[in-house]
Amino acid sequence: MFEPSTTLPSGILAAVLAASLTLTSPASAAPPDEPLVVDFAAAGKTIGKPGGTLDMLVGRPRDTRLMVVYGYARLVGYDQNLELVPDILKDVDVEDGRIFTFHLRKGHKWSDGEPFTSEDFRYWWEDVANNEALFPVGPPADLIVDGELPKVEILDELTVRYSWSKPNPFFLPLLAQATPLFIYMPAHYLKQFHERYADPDELAAMIAKTQARDWAQLHGRKDGMYDFDNPDLPTLQPWMLTNAPPATRFVFVRNPYFHRVDPDGQQLPYIDKVVFDVVDDQLIPVKTGAGETDLQSRGLFFKHYTFLKESEQRSGLQTHLWNTAQGAHLAIYPNLNAQDEVWRELFRDVRFRRALSLGINRDEINQMMFYGLGAGGNNTVLPQSPLYKPEYREHWATYDPEQANALLDEIGLTERSPDGLRLLPDGRPMELVVETAGEDSEQSDVLELVEEDWLALGIQIHTRPSQRELFRNRIFSGETLMSIWYGLENGIPTADMSPQEFAPTNQQQLQWPKWGQYYETKGQAGEAPDTPEAKKLLELFGEWRQARSTEERRKIWDAILPLYSDQVYSIGLISSVMQPVAVRKSLRNVPDEAVYNWEPGAQLGIYHPDTFWFDNS
Repeated sequence: MFEPSTTLPSGILAAVLAASLTLTSPASAAPPDEPLVVDFAAAGKTIGKPGGTLDMLVGRPRDTRLMVVYGYARLVGYDQNLELVPDILKDVDVEDGRIFTFHLRKGHKWSDGEPFTSEDFRYWWEDVANNEALFPVGPPADLIVDGELPKVEILDELTVRYSWSKPNPFFLPLLAQATPLFIYMPAHYLKQFHERYADPDELAAMIAKTQARDWAQLHGRKDGMYDFDNPDLPTLQPWMLTNAPPATRFVFVRNPYFHRVDPDGQQLPYIDKVVFDVVDDQLIPVKTGAGETDLQSRGLFFKHYTFLKESEQRSGLQTHLWNTAQGAHLAIYPNLNAQDEVWRELFRDVRFRRALSLGINRDEINQMMFYGLGAGGNNTVLPQSPLYKPEYREHWATYDPEQANALLDEIGLTERSPDGLRLLPDGRPMELVVETAGEDSEQSDVLELVEEDWLALGIQIHTRPSQRELFRNRIFSGETLMSIWYGLENGIPTADMSPQEFAPTNQQQLQWPKWGQYYETKGQAGEAPDTPEAKKLLELFGEWRQARSTEERRKIWDAILPLYSDQVYSIGLISSVMQPVAVRKSLRNVPDEAVYNWEPGAQLGIYHPDTFWFDNS
């Protein structure tokens, strides 16, 4: 993260280099006067040649948004060391962790050739975020620090400042996310749909033509910076959409005003055109094996690896295995907010959670499901994180059925049914359903192995798949007792990354949805945490938010991680399961080994597909 009171230039001091840079791009291409010169040497990349079409497969028309993810053009973004660096911005000044001054690149243009200036920030803040018709509840909560909105100052055409009275450690990471917070919009294009600027008669005609409810709905249909579904919306991404949904094939062409260049001065992206073919998710592995894509990761799972390797000769692709970075590839979540009072009390007893964890043979899961290439352990940070300690992953996560049984006996669960199941305090046999989103058989297959292990403890589980929306809603309502899902999204955090996932801060957290909802709604909905340990995690998270240095934030992380592992709020099963990435053999600058993660990393985005190129020699 940017340190307080420092000025941070772009990757290679683009402004200095650009003065002596001779651009070799076509005449129609025009990067900024001060482009971002990408450091190829640091990333082990080779200088490429422009041209070619990159084919990819996607499962839904709405996946046009993946081009924003893969393009990964951000105001600031993560480099491959997970450090935040300027990207679209020329540089950023950060003072006291609360004052952020953005400097734009001179001569930077939107994809339609119009200037990108501070007016695009002003328009979003004054005319969109603070317009009640567009944002009925006010600006995004992500910009609010203890009830305080930022002070937004337009200092000149190329300088914008955001400031709060207290530190805001979330601000820059939010701008760097796979799904970023967009705090700018192409004002010159969108004003025609805004009641403040548009001719009333022309605006009324457009509303009638598009059958929009009002001007705000029309504006909302046109301003999808992340959805990337409006081919007329100017963009700063490396490629721009040429056709609108619904469609089964989407074509993206290079942005002639993109801000990055290679060390030789060639404007990026190298590849002229990217094509997304929409196919059934189940067909993606088969079509990849047949060579109907040039670069594929979405829709591929570890179980497809053997098939993809065997298909390499006919497909013309090479399949690499990238590390994943979730805290666990799969984890089991006891619902501490379950409606069933008896089960809820058990789930809130740390001895019960520890017993369940100790009763799982993770090595067997690893060998039988993942060829021994994964790693068993808790749902926590991975060895690649500078915050990692082995005890975080191992604590209460070794296979020890003897200790597990002893803990269950200690709780008082000593009575048994005729068929050997332990009895709940109210006399019911210990049978419960573990619910899945039903999207992949892998979760059910893993649960079959867990079922055998827990049956040996006297606990019977059954698996119930459902659609994702129903799956989520049942957990939120407390109907679900236990679920299986992926682990922590970011298993490779640094001290400057938010520990929010480790505290009850979000309704989407399956182990304590009502506690998370209470935090999200500032007490308007949900339930307040009522265990000392959960309250402590929230307290530590609050301290992290107020910390003013990396050292302070590191100390807080060092208190959060052992507490979270000791409490076993989620039962990690397996991590470091590899992700297949199939790559056309002639496609250069795609890493053979890398980390595949949504946040941080934007899957392929952090490796800058704008630098990928076809070597037809």
